[in-house]
Amino acid sequence: MMVLVDTSVWSRALRGSGEPVVDTLRKNIERGRVVLLGIIVQEVLQGIRRERDARVVAKKLEPFPLLQLSRDDHAAAADLHRKCARHGVTVATVDCHIASAATRHDCGLLTADGDFEHIARIARLRLL
Repeated sequence: MMVLVDTSVWSRALRGSGEPVVDTLRKNIERGRVVLLGIIVQEVLQGIRRERDARVVAKKLEPFPLLQLSRDDHAAAADLHRKCARHGVTVATVDCHIASAATRHDCGLLTADGDFEHIARIARLRLL
């Protein structure tokens, strides 16, 4: 199974956190299972203040394949947003894209963001 790694995990890894989620990231990198979305790359890079550091991180992220989202993927993210709203769950657009992409591309989602737990109760999202 491929693993889509959320921004929250990359942020912890870049800060040198010793949290278990970072160990899980390392294991999945070693197994060649990590994939990204363009929006995750953007979020990670825009969170880095110094340009030189951003270039270094961008280079380190290059080996990980990007899932290419189709029109159907975007429509599915919108459907997920509506489904969450019907259940009283407010979800950010970006999180809908990430959750929907993980589900549609049969990936587990590695995240440290608790908002995805709410989505997982409503959708078929596999959290790692």
